Amino acid sequence: MSTDTQFARSARRSPVTMAGVVIGRVSAIDFDRNTYEAVVSMKVEQQYDNIPEDTSASIFTAGLLGEQYIGLEAGGSQIYLKEGEAFQLTQSAVVLEKLIGQFLVSKADE
Repeated sequence: MSTDTQFARSARRSPVTMAGVVIGRVSAIDFDRNTYEAVVSMKVEQQYDNIPEDTSASIFTAGLLGEQYIGLEAGGSQIYLKEGEAFQLTQSAVVLEKLIGQFLVSKADE
């Protein structure tokens, strides 16, 4: 099972943050049958709706085994996303098991 699938199961109502501030919540998670990717919808509070169009979105985990959340990193564009538009720059969550496996393999090669 991929991290995106794990996130999809547990992420509804997960926080959406920018600069460490919760600005919204995940509202829905769907699957795009054409691109074979997860589609995460979020509801951002109205006072934070001026998000630059080149903002990136990533899935993070709070602590080692904490809940997952969406972290937004603001871009520098003067053009803002409109309701229904998508982030072009996204990054999936890091799978802890993969990191540990890669670390162990690299140590074994030394």
